[in-house]
Amino acid sequence: MPVVGRTEREALDKLAQLQRFITPDNALMRLSERLSVDLAGHALDAPLNAVPRAENSHAFTRTLLNKARRENLTLRDVYNLLGAARGHWVLCGSAVQVADTLQHWFETGAADGFNVMPSHFPGGLDDFSELVVPILQERGVFRRAYTGTTLRDHLGLARPQSPYAGRHLNAAP
Repeated sequence: MPVVGRTEREALDKLAQLQRFITPDNALMRLSERLSVDLAGHALDAPLNAVPRAENSHAFTRTLLNKARRENLTLRDVYNLLGAARGHWVLCGSAVQVADTLQHWFETGAADGFNVMPSHFPGGLDDFSELVVPILQERGVFRRAYTGTTLRDHLGLARPQSPYAGRHLNAAP
């Protein structure tokens, strides 16, 4: 989820505004769901290591808990990592910083593409489209036009032959 600004400060301010929409009750409820642990009654500014680990936690949850314990994060810190993007990667910065990061991940093989989830509509999508995409296009890592009319065309994939090609609908198999 990119949060893009003309400057890093502007982007951080946008992210802070998004985080202000989160109420403590909502934060604890969402964290409880994500961590599979009832957090009712816990203070948001308590260290996460005070929270018991669920026995049925998934890889994402275990990774998040390990990070929280390693970095001594509070419940609020963890929720801020999850809140706005619902657990997706938040990339916050100037258009150049966001473009640099996406290009680096792409060129080093960490990703072969991205699903961009705007932080809000229409502004978040507009920011990404108007500020980041032109930088990536200028660098040659984002297309300027499509080469065909279908996803297969865009990916350079041949259309598979249908097993029914050449058959008449009423013909017996």
